[in-house]
Amino acid sequence: MEGGCPLRHKQLFSLRRQEKKGVGMRRKISFNEGWEFSKDGISWQKVSLPHTWNAVDGQDGGNDYWRGCASYRKEFDHVPGENCVFLEINGAFSIADVFLNGTNLVHHAGGYSTFRTDLTDKLQAKNVLLVQVDNSANDYVYPQKADFTFYGGLYRDVNLIEVPRHHFDLTTDGTPGIHVTPIVKGTTAYVTVETRQCGEGDVTMTVAGMVKRVPSDHGCAKAMFEIGNVHLWNGVEDPFLYEAKAEFGGDCVMTKFGCRSFAFDPEKGFILNGKVYPLRGVSRHQDRWGLGNALTIREHQEDMDLIREIGANAIRLAHYQHAQEFYDLCDEYGMIVWAEIPYITEHMPKGRQNTLDQMRELITQCYNHPSIVCWGLSNEIAVHGVSDDLIENHRLLNDLCHQMDPTRPTAMAHAFMLEQDSPLVSLPDVSSYNLYFGWYLGTLEQNDQFFDSYHRKYPERIMGFSEYGADANVQFQSPKPEQGDYSEQYQCLYHEYILGCIDRHPWLWSTFAWNMFDFAADGRDEGGAHGLNQKGLVTFDRKTRKDAFYLYKAAWNHMEPFVHICGRRYVDRTEDLTEVKVYSNCSEVTLLVDGKEAGTQSGSRVFAFHVPITGEHVVEARADGCSDTIRVRKVSEPNASYSLNQNKGVANWFDESDFDSSCYSIRDSLGTLMSNPATAAIVGALMKKMTASRGEVAQSASNNANLQRMMAGMSLESLLKKAGDAVPAEMVKALNDRLQSIHK
Repeated sequence: MEGGCPLRHKQLFSLRRQEKKGVGMRRKISFNEGWEFSKDGISWQKVSLPHTWNAVDGQDGGNDYWRGCASYRKEFDHVPGENCVFLEINGAFSIADVFLNGTNLVHHAGGYSTFRTDLTDKLQAKNVLLVQVDNSANDYVYPQKADFTFYGGLYRDVNLIEVPRHHFDLTTDGTPGIHVTPIVKGTTAYVTVETRQCGEGDVTMTVAGMVKRVPSDHGCAKAMFEIGNVHLWNGVEDPFLYEAKAEFGGDCVMTKFGCRSFAFDPEKGFILNGKVYPLRGVSRHQDRWGLGNALTIREHQEDMDLIREIGANAIRLAHYQHAQEFYDLCDEYGMIVWAEIPYITEHMPKGRQNTLDQMRELITQCYNHPSIVCWGLSNEIAVHGVSDDLIENHRLLNDLCHQMDPTRPTAMAHAFMLEQDSPLVSLPDVSSYNLYFGWYLGTLEQNDQFFDSYHRKYPERIMGFSEYGADANVQFQSPKPEQGDYSEQYQCLYHEYILGCIDRHPWLWSTFAWNMFDFAADGRDEGGAHGLNQKGLVTFDRKTRKDAFYLYKAAWNHMEPFVHICGRRYVDRTEDLTEVKVYSNCSEVTLLVDGKEAGTQSGSRVFAFHVPITGEHVVEARADGCSDTIRVRKVSEPNASYSLNQNKGVANWFDESDFDSSCYSIRDSLGTLMSNPATAAIVGALMKKMTASRGEVAQSASNNANLQRMMAGMSLESLLKKAGDAVPAEMVKALNDRLQSIHK
């Protein structure tokens, strides 16, 4: 037994001298092949990395995916030489222990960051490497409760790194070995390059063709460079990158960096290189259908291509550290990035050190990326309330960020039920709210009301819109969309309103649609899908752009003219006069039905035509040389596959005789019903069922006192309309009957 797991079915990997480019040079060798995997240490299967054991059960609903300790092992030969050998693991969720030939070399707690360990002194001619990875529930490593699946595994690349005896630091918080700080003043950039190295001697640094040789002082070296007439990194318009290189003892490290200035203003929003630069972006979860979080550069590039197509200029990389390859893409394409750690939903008193460790690793590993403009401390952390310990944890994080990086502000994303006067809101340098009025509860207009109220009270504060969204299942189509029906049409109406809300509040420092892509949340069971959050503008497999995707493309993409007809999946239509909605970034759209012009409209983003239908029709939209076509068909009965078996028009299930005003009913407010012990017991059981369908986070949030106050004035009937398929029609009828049996 080694590390608790027996070793069988050895596989070989040989580091042969002839593979190397030369003694004393850094060499990174992919270590992704030739692994075996076991959940029990008895049965082993061959795998290649990246790998997760939850690619299937973490995406099928039921909140029952396997969380436990599993093992990866690999055998390889080693030819002794002059170099040092390090193991690099870029992602192991969430606790990992590395054993080489039976010796535990490193323990790492945190599932999203890079860590390395020195193998040199433990290497033998023949070696067995064992990595135990554990995604079991615990009370000290974040995340533990959140609305996404915690995939276990070695889900990012694993490498061997060979370096000379004197080399740049590899082990401190997964450092890239080189630290670049550009400060722009006028047309000049003052660039500080810092390195840490093992051993003494001179370090040669090169920036923009300028070379400096500086001594290593107690393992540290530092040099300043001036770049005149600097070429700025200017967002999506011109994301120019410089390169910094450092050489020491035969070792060499390089990094790209960008020179830019940015600021945040309570009235102007975000400012890039001295100009107002409204951040209009999306959030991204890294997983996808059938792969989980075990991605390659191909999947990262595809995600970036879709984000660029929509015209976004900012990305919130939620809710954890993403792959370095994706941060690199953000740098290359000029995306502004909000980076954050997975301090989310539920504060754990024993998890303080882990938040500090994960933040330290995030900043160390991502410091050089010009795309990143803030460090996110937490997300919706006050769902269970605000304690002194929680506030102190945030103060320590805030101080750590300022100590490690005085050039970037700290940020937080708050749930909509957090009071605006909470000390958490003003604790970081900039804040944002996640608002879902018009989806989970309330009305769309409340989004405007919330920001209007906040800005009146705190005009000096910098505030953003960190999440907003509505679920849509591309199967569900409706001519009369309603809040909670999961139709593409309601998702479109929701985002049309929110885009207007954003326009009405230009002082918001950033806005991020939640989410660019559907993602796995195994605890969810709603909207005709299991284990899936369907707020994405693109489906989980990246194969289908939902109609709302094209709304944002019309608003944000000014590079390529296009026209898109909504409702292509809404083929069977019962109405005599149907709406044909068109999204376009052109100023004029012409509609043709069966080849004949049906109308021309001038406008912006959204063009709505009303077309009589009698049979099968071909509908075409044209604008600025572009065209799009759909087919529709007049039918007598609604297509049953287009809707959920859900609570549409709750009031239509009842006659007025079903309501005795002297007794309680679903028409009463939630506050009224919860004030009576008998009705409170009935409604409480119902609310528990409704929140359970939306996962652990919704269940946790349901106990939030401020949320309960917000919901108290809403009628139970209105809440049932928003519940979707969580409460079927017959249950609502039975519920009202029970309430009607209790006199006021």
